[in-house]
Amino acid sequence: MSLRLQAAADLATIVEDAAGFGWPIKVTSPDLDTADVVGFSSDVAMTLDPGTGVMVSGRTASVAIRMAALTAAGIGIPRGIADPKSKPWTVEFTDILGNPHMFKVSESHPDRAIGLVTCSLESYK
Repeated sequence: MSLRLQAAADLATIVEDAAGFGWPIKVTSPDLDTADVVGFSSDVAMTLDPGTGVMVSGRTASVAIRMAALTAAGIGIPRGIADPKSKPWTVEFTDILGNPHMFKVSESHPDRAIGLVTCSLESYK
């Protein structure tokens, strides 16, 4: 097995381990197709201002999901949709206290070398 294939297999074990760092995530396409997957999620209230290097208050949320899990669910790869009149891709997950949060995908960064898509998220209602 090549090193790249081994890395992809390791990624599946790490990202989708719900007993480890994996977390339940619901992905919904603009056509309202949904997929319940396990991946990484983050939702942080502090961020670094790149211009000043100072910590500032500002919500930064993202998810990282194996592309094979999304393909197996028949939903495709999420992407940001700039047109505010169009329905966005949405992502839902709970925080560590069990509170639900919904986001829209603002940016999508697929890594086709290892099979992982990382999505930058914005709060959405």
